[in-house]
Amino acid sequence: MSEHKTWGSTVLGWFIVRDEGDAEPAVPASQPEGAGPDTAAAPLPDVFQSTPPPASGGQVDFDGVFNAAGLDHEARNRVGKAGELLSSLPADTSVAVRKQIVEASLRAFGVPIEQIIETGVAEIQALEGYIRSGAADARKLRDESAQRIQQYENEIKNIRTVLDQRDAEQQAVAAACNSKKLEVQHVLEFFGQEAVARVVRDSPKLLDPAAHQATPTTER
Repeated sequence: MSEHKTWGSTVLGWFIVRDEGDAEPAVPASQPEGAGPDTAAAPLPDVFQSTPPPASGGQVDFDGVFNAAGLDHEARNRVGKAGELLSSLPADTSVAVRKQIVEASLRAFGVPIEQIIETGVAEIQALEGYIRSGAADARKLRDESAQRIQQYENEIKNIRTVLDQRDAEQQAVAAACNSKKLEVQHVLEFFGQEAVARVVRDSPKLLDPAAHQATPTTER
């Protein structure tokens, strides 16, 4: 097994597994390839002493995360300076030479290597805790939202059912009333159109259809 693959088993698999030369490490060892952001991971003890800041718009306040995890600012600076020292070395410098240079420089400044390692691992631990905490919150929101969406969909379905029933009832009412109108109309037609028109015009009880025109009804 190559060296970079063994990192996946270090510190409970919180390190990133990547191929040599990859510019963007993408898959944490604790998350299978193809898994989504809400994939359930093994429970992680609470690594935070206080609530870490939210990642508004996906932007992470790393200092806030590390502060919430109780990581000493000076110790974190040492990790950062070690990273800067590594970045300043020529890219073609061998790993062994780079290690000698960095270790010698750190010892010269009286910085224990073990302390840098401990702080670095603690930073990764805090970041993993932040990822899992955010994933748990996102999963909870997704579940709650799915439940609310289902409730709304059920309500919409019920409303549509009521509307369909009401439309069907109205169509039945219109059909029944038009049928009855035809029966009465047959009687009125016996007396003649002119007589009916005269009575409608002269009666205070009747309305002029021309003045109160509604949606035309059709015989069913």
